[in-house]
Amino acid sequence: MLHYAVVFFVIAIIAAIFGFGGIAAGAVGIAKILFFVFLAIAAVTFLMSLAKR
Repeated sequence: MLHYAVVFFVIAIIAAIFGFGGIAAGAVGIAKILFFVFLAIAAVTFLMSLAKR
């Protein structure tokens, strides 16, 4: 999932360089959502692994 966040971030940077504002904003929004979802899942997984010990 972090991979997809990075991919959308790269797409946003490329779109911003070429001046496509709407595409860049959309890609940045998707990248932010995927990044925070990844962080939440990573935190839950870490806490579950601590609870099993």
